[in-house]
Amino acid sequence: MLATAITSKLSWIGRSLIDLVLPPQCLSCGSVVDDPHTLCAACWGRLRFIEHPLCSACGRPFDVEESDGALCGRCVRRPHVYARARSSLAYDDASRHMILMFKYADRTDAAPLFASWMGHAGRDLLADADLIAPVPLHWTRLLRRRYNQAALLAQAIGRAAGLEVEVDLLRRQRRTARLAGMGAKDRARTVKGAISVPAARSDRIKDLRVLLIDDVLTTGATVDACAQALLDAGASAVDVLTLARVVRPERV
Repeated sequence: MLATAITSKLSWIGRSLIDLVLPPQCLSCGSVVDDPHTLCAACWGRLRFIEHPLCSACGRPFDVEESDGALCGRCVRRPHVYARARSSLAYDDASRHMILMFKYADRTDAAPLFASWMGHAGRDLLADADLIAPVPLHWTRLLRRRYNQAALLAQAIGRAAGLEVEVDLLRRQRRTARLAGMGAKDRARTVKGAISVPAARSDRIKDLRVLLIDDVLTTGATVDACAQALLDAGASAVDVLTLARVVRPERV
């Protein structure tokens, strides 16, 4: 017990010295905060967390109260391949910089905080999931970026939920053009056939419900392509959980 107490005290001293030299910074704006891997009060207050009421399929928030099980117009007109999707945040001016820093600027220390938000938003999906898998990067992008942000989120969520994570269950077999700026149809055409489940992994997901993890849901083209690959390989159903999603006014 004495050794444990000494180790704990030394660890506290070490953290204090680090904080003195390199004070913890807000994950969004970079201002000094009391605790590492957190947000300042101002940035926290600007975030728009997605709560009910929302589309029971894609998770798009409704502007007015709707009955349980209600679908948005898009899901009525053209259902997604995946069964359900949920997201923690609206992808907007308040969340964009924070997410881009995580995705492209090595702010991987944000993963546990983001995963905790996603665990709350996707608690119903996690309760039904048999397995967690991230949206894959093409190997050339992974080599340049050095990490897959979706895989980091998946691993953190899996640890918290006690679920197995298969980081290489899906493979992006063709490098696609960047989807930023493309419309829904162009995105769907770009990713069609680009993602697969390696034949050797098909037995791993037969008749299982897979929870797919990504950072941002835009039109759903990428996660639909992933879901189709998983279903083709034998999964019983695919749900989607993302850190954020683009929220556009619904067309009437």
